[in-house]
Amino acid sequence: MTPTLFSPLDIGALHLSHRVVMAPLTRMRASSPGNVPTTLNVEYYRQRTTAGGLIIAEGSQISQKGQGMPATPGIYSAAQIEGWRAVTDAVHEKSGLIVLQLWHVGRISHSSHQPNGGLPVAPSAIAAAGNAFTANSERVPFEQPQALEATEIPALIESYAQAARNAKAAGFDGVEIHGANGYLLEQFLQSRSNHRDDNYGGSVENRSRLVLEVAAAVSAEFGADHVGIRLSPYGVANDSGEDDPLPLYTYLISELAKLDLAYLHLIEPRASGAGQAEVDHKNVPSASELFRPVWPNVLIAAGNYRGDSAETLIAKGHADAVAFGRLFIANPDLPERLRRNLDLNAYDRGTFYGGGQEGYTDYPAVAS
Repeated sequence: MTPTLFSPLDIGALHLSHRVVMAPLTRMRASSPGNVPTTLNVEYYRQRTTAGGLIIAEGSQISQKGQGMPATPGIYSAAQIEGWRAVTDAVHEKSGLIVLQLWHVGRISHSSHQPNGGLPVAPSAIAAAGNAFTANSERVPFEQPQALEATEIPALIESYAQAARNAKAAGFDGVEIHGANGYLLEQFLQSRSNHRDDNYGGSVENRSRLVLEVAAAVSAEFGADHVGIRLSPYGVANDSGEDDPLPLYTYLISELAKLDLAYLHLIEPRASGAGQAEVDHKNVPSASELFRPVWPNVLIAAGNYRGDSAETLIAKGHADAVAFGRLFIANPDLPERLRRNLDLNAYDRGTFYGGGQEGYTDYPAVAS
């Protein structure tokens, strides 16, 4: 029988009742200082929970060095673990599933976020084009980052492993490694941001090394069947982009498959940069179609999908589930609306980042 958005699905060790996934969404509403999830965040995730539905919680920095925007939650302190525990409890009370995205922004940071005002770290000392968010929410040009020494990389990998341990302590059902959108791991992957001449630079194999080592370390802590990874092979967000992504990402995804991760989460190129502006990049390939043949486990696709296009994608077998972002922001009951083919609330882009309940927990649900 051809699967639909509302067919059950096993993602590694997780058993889903439907395939409408909530994408990880930076909202900048953690407490500040401290970057701790609050009762407002608990309500936001509670509203978007369905029985057997999967939520991928917003990117959460694995260390203070990994932060790039104000009021984004972390997963490296006891208070953050406790704050996230309240979120996971609320999701589990409604029989939902929730995994945490592990995030390090690398050069897409600013010294105002860094310990002792130091420079952000990156694979190479190459500043990104564009503007950073300071701790005071000002926009200023990105600084030239500090290149990580080879001797610092084992500690970086351990910070991912510790974040996985912390996520487990906070009650998450799994974790997703953020390897997309121009952040640290993608900076190592791509030749425009990685000019290293050691074992982590140069060849496709070397540029993929850190991602594979992080995935192995995180899997050792949580179990590979509880671990996913998000990639954006054709993305251009945050001054990213590989001239010829196919060789790099074919190799990387094939090697990740050997780790038997629960899922691969691909951002379609037409949606790259969608958090900052309305985009629909034309004449671009389908990441899910291109890389489905080299990925044997569950594949989640994300990027400007609606209910009908998501159904078509799943029916064709190009992906097993679809992650929705902006539509989930404005429709806390999105799975039910898609199931019943109901009208959708319009989202307010002006309330995406920062603020309080407006544009966060005040979108209406349909009557049951």
